Amino acid sequence: MNSQDFWNDIERSQKVNREIKGLKNKVDRYKKFVSELEDLETLIELAIEENDHSVTDEVRQSLSILDKEVNAFNIETLLSGPYDRNNAIVSLHAGAGGTEAMDWVSMLYRMYTRWCEDKGYEVKVLDMLPGEEAGIKNVTIQVIGLNAYGYLRCEKGVHRLVRISPFDASGRRHTSFASVDVMPELEDDTEIEIRPEDLRIDTYRAGGAGGQHVNKTESAVRITHIPTGIVVQCQNERSQMQNRETAMKVLKARLLELKEREQEEKLREMQGELKRIEWGSQIRSYVFHPYSLVKDHRTGVENGNIQAVMDGDLDLFINSYLQKNAS
Repeated sequence: MNSQDFWNDIERSQKVNREIKGLKNKVDRYKKFVSELEDLETLIELAIEENDHSVTDEVRQSLSILDKEVNAFNIETLLSGPYDRNNAIVSLHAGAGGTEAMDWVSMLYRMYTRWCEDKGYEVKVLDMLPGEEAGIKNVTIQVIGLNAYGYLRCEKGVHRLVRISPFDASGRRHTSFASVDVMPELEDDTEIEIRPEDLRIDTYRAGGAGGQHVNKTESAVRITHIPTGIVVQCQNERSQMQNRETAMKVLKARLLELKEREQEEKLREMQGELKRIEWGSQIRSYVFHPYSLVKDHRTGVENGNIQAVMDGDLDLFINSYLQKNAS
């Protein structure tokens, strides 16, 4: 056995151990729920026997907490895709609407950042291009945490905003669009072949916030995959080597996405039905005026508390989408 085979075996062993650990964690959580429920049943039986109503509030509160934990656990069991456990790479792009659309991207960026914070996920900005007047033209972030991709893949698509524009002196209502792309961060053993001769790698000075080293050296990296024309870039790491490594992860994820999309389109062509997601075919609408409502067009789920949604309250939409796909 050569050294490369040895390290490949080590990586496969580590991957299997992670999967075993994940399954054990699920079994342990299930046993914990059963134990807590049995304890509550015993407490209720004793309270009935002794006609003791003092534990009523305690039982109700414990049942409410247990109910939320069990529901969250049920949703996790729906994350059974091959990459659902992985970190996620999320890209937001401004669409039709000019400055208004760029401001919409900045709002979505804040929304997803808040959701990640609530979940305990780490967020790293890989690349960001600010708008000329306001907002963000596009931004790519890495979301680090268990099942990040499994949840966030539900957000992929076009998001539509309807509101009175703060950039319109006449106070007219505007409609803007932004696209959300979500890809899994792939592990090193994922079979996506990238040949060195198919790459063009350019370096340049990083822009925006950063230390002296980041802004005064050509630490930013742009990689072009010549056969597909896919371009990825990263400028937020401290060194060119780190930026190159991160950009390669993004490229690998985009190539996997392209491969899966081609397979899906071939299947649909065989079935005589080819549907492409095109600009304007929104998955969700966020209406600030003339009424307040967020509606997911895939599931029909609505939430009238639009401010809560913009503050990261996305679980209702994500969970409903997962449940619909599972059924």
